[in-house]
Amino acid sequence: MTAAVAVTGASGFVGQALVGHLLAQGRSVRALVHRQPLTIRHPALTTVPGGLSDAGALRRLMDGAAGVIHVAGRVRGRDAADFLPVNADGVARVARLAQEAATVSRLVLISSLAAREPGLSPYAASKRAGEDRLAGVSGEGGLSCAVLRPPAIYGPGDRELVPLLRLMARGIAPMPGVAGARASLLHVDDLARAAARLADSPAQGVYELDDGHDGGYGWDEIAAIAGQAAGRRRGGVRVRLPRGLMRGVAAVNLVAARALGTLPMLSPGKVNELFHPDWVCDNTGITRATGWQPEISLHDGLTPLLGGRTVQTREGRSNVT
Repeated sequence: MTAAVAVTGASGFVGQALVGHLLAQGRSVRALVHRQPLTIRHPALTTVPGGLSDAGALRRLMDGAAGVIHVAGRVRGRDAADFLPVNADGVARVARLAQEAATVSRLVLISSLAAREPGLSPYAASKRAGEDRLAGVSGEGGLSCAVLRPPAIYGPGDRELVPLLRLMARGIAPMPGVAGARASLLHVDDLARAAARLADSPAQGVYELDDGHDGGYGWDEIAAIAGQAAGRRRGGVRVRLPRGLMRGVAAVNLVAARALGTLPMLSPGKVNELFHPDWVCDNTGITRATGWQPEISLHDGLTPLLGGRTVQTREGRSNVT
């Protein structure tokens, strides 16, 4: 895909990394910006203000674009009513308008690994619903579609996982989850490269991806690697967080969020996700389809976040400012 690429959720954590990577490749980017400003400035970048409920903004976003990478989504919420309008209805609206756009022939949805287990939480159910809504229009009107399901993402600008990793690096390691649980991780720059590569390919279907560490990580491994990346010697405190305690805190948090009208990160559904034993991914499918392979190990990805060294890859830094 050499023509312009339209990106929703462009000012978010993943969106900014993706926009930066596309610009670094010499592509023109049309970026949908809603609420949070986009910090990137570039002559090949066009910003379009608006949200997923604004059909006019979405049409302007897609005007002249050859493809759309749909990043925008909601990760915080109280119940299905918070998640579905964005994570399911929003996907359907983007897909329908992409299908109607004269120049758009390709749509890639950045979903979530949580969609693999939709019964765990309203968030997971909404992400699966978004994938299902996209599947309903895939192939119609010449629109080719594909889905990426990343695991937990970290990197510059992350406000969810990196604070926990910094706490681990200081020697205090909260340990939610059941014994033996495993999870994959992925640096945001590797996700950006994968999304761009998938947008360029004709591959359709759903693809999971990770940083290439076979079998994922246990919490103890993550804590140890965070400490090494920060230059800390062995030691530290492991704090086990029982499911009952986490459920209690989440229940109180949910009540408070409803009373205050806020959107909580820690909810009963999120506790279900944290205590699910298997969030391990396999890169076989996406590598066969696109040739993409991860470039940043967990240690190398955490070092600039926790210890000050800059990550370099074969393509260089993806963020363009």
